[in-house]
Amino acid sequence: MVYEPEHPFATLTPDRVLAAVESLGFNTDARFFALNSYENRVYQIGLLDGTSLIAKFYRPGRWEARQIREEHAFTQELFDLEIPVVPPMKLESTRTHVKVDGFELALFPQLIGRTPELDDLGSLFTMGRFVARIHAVGSQSNFDFREHISLDTAIRSSRYLLEKDFLPADLITAYETLMRDLFDRMSEQLASAGDWRSLRIHGDCHLGNVLWREGIPHFVDFDDTLMGPAIQDLWMLLSGDREHRQAQLLELVEGYNEFYDFRVSELALIEILRTMRLINYSAWLARRWTDPAFPLNFPWFNTQRFWSDHILELREQIAALDEPPLQLVQ
Repeated sequence: MVYEPEHPFATLTPDRVLAAVESLGFNTDARFFALNSYENRVYQIGLLDGTSLIAKFYRPGRWEARQIREEHAFTQELFDLEIPVVPPMKLESTRTHVKVDGFELALFPQLIGRTPELDDLGSLFTMGRFVARIHAVGSQSNFDFREHISLDTAIRSSRYLLEKDFLPADLITAYETLMRDLFDRMSEQLASAGDWRSLRIHGDCHLGNVLWREGIPHFVDFDDTLMGPAIQDLWMLLSGDREHRQAQLLELVEGYNEFYDFRVSELALIEILRTMRLINYSAWLARRWTDPAFPLNFPWFNTQRFWSDHILELREQIAALDEPPLQLVQ
């Protein structure tokens, strides 16, 4: 584990960013634009030839070097099979990341695209086809060092919030009771769902990590790639009420099945995965609260209103967990 100062990115000034990129043999023209990334720091850097590249500084202490290597190897494997992802550039012979001033740094080519419009069912069909291609490759081997999707992660997240006194005193009992109910339900449902196939997946496949370009999706930001069920890369592409999500699911899975077999039994995991994501997200914000970028960009977090709404949202998840899962019916 590498060192982690209280504010790990406090020393990452524009001059240091440009110097780090130039130390790798690139001539910059001082164009510097910070992109929306909070877990890491990501910058668009202009080069003298008029092009730009993307410099990604990984948060110290979050990933080990071997985990980053697995992420990069997976994206390169996908790219070599003509799946539209953006692998890191080769640095210093075959290496794809280097240590600079305590940060693991990777460079990526800039890719311009737009956010997918998934109101168009045809786009959902296309999205399903390409997610399936990722999974077909992901199923061929396992990660040795990346994380696995697990209910234990959400349990640790809820404990962190309680142990670090993030919950207002008047909401602690309600939160603890709710967590017990949720984890009991999810444990029972996971047990009844049977074994599900775990494979290498994107892990954070929402619209913010997909660029639509030339009629197809391009997948970016694999730093949360992990071992998990295929449905994890599909459920976040569904939106709206149950009827709309049902129609969207049909299109996604129809496209998906052209390249990889979808397991219908995994539909029972959707609300479990959604609940886990809600719990983990609040704990992620809490763990990063000493990073000045977080209070600045998430001012609504850690307020009485936030925690009241969070508890209400999780109570609604109890009802969602009790509903029958979506089905592949017309």
